[in-house]
Amino acid sequence: MQILHPFAGSVQQYTEQLADPDGYRPGHCPQCHTKHPLTAHGFYTRTLIDTAFDGNIRVRRYLCQACQRTVSLLPDCILPYLRSSLTVSALFLIARLFHGRTLQSAAASAPPSMPYQRGQFWARRFRAQGAALCATLAALTQPAPAPDFVHRALTMLESTGWIAAHRFLFASLRCHLLGWPRSLAPDGRRAAFSSSAAPA
Repeated sequence: MQILHPFAGSVQQYTEQLADPDGYRPGHCPQCHTKHPLTAHGFYTRTLIDTAFDGNIRVRRYLCQACQRTVSLLPDCILPYLRSSLTVSALFLIARLFHGRTLQSAAASAPPSMPYQRGQFWARRFRAQGAALCATLAALTQPAPAPDFVHRALTMLESTGWIAAHRFLFASLRCHLLGWPRSLAPDGRRAAFSSSAAPA
């Protein structure tokens, strides 16, 4: 399970913070809710593409001694299961969906340069999520007049701040800003889909 590391700063500062396992150690297990601090349980590496960084970062993991499951502390500038940072995703979505730029032009506006197909995937997921985002983000900011749910959701995200909105959605509601992929359950766990037909 992933939870968010309330981090603001450069990737180098994030790396320095990881040296202290007590800095953001969860005080209880978010899965079984046992009220005991979790045990530091190493790291895993993942790629991150940000406006000023393209490489691997380490993500700290903790282990619950009660349920024997791990919890990963994901920096809150990252959307789960996506390589690009929230900043890069936001730059593309604003350029493409709010300003109506072409896929290639929107991709060029979100440094570093990226294939437009990646942004097309984000835009498709965001469009499908627009109405739900508007309803959910109404807890943080007043819905703005807009021609459709997509424009309204983007306006609300700009008003709230993308990272603050992501923190609210993911940490409080277990909602993914771009919607969970079909292979994942709403809480971020892998889901199995049966291909067999329902019995008659």
